[in-house]
Amino acid sequence: MAFDRLKTEISMLLTQMENQPGDKYEVHEMILEKLNEMRGFGLPLPDDLVELEAKLSKEIAKDQ
Repeated sequence: MAFDRLKTEISMLLTQMENQPGDKYEVHEMILEKLNEMRGFGLPLPDDLVELEAKLSKEIAKDQ
């Protein structure tokens, strides 16, 4: 099922982020990609993941 696969991939992304917190640009891009996949399937977006993506977007914008 597509939703289960996306949940697993998101879990793996969060684990990767915990293990390699310095590469926020890559993590941000991967989270955004997964959220867009979920939108494409018409699935509900996890609030905490949406909030994390927004925070990373603000940090990245501040860095530029």
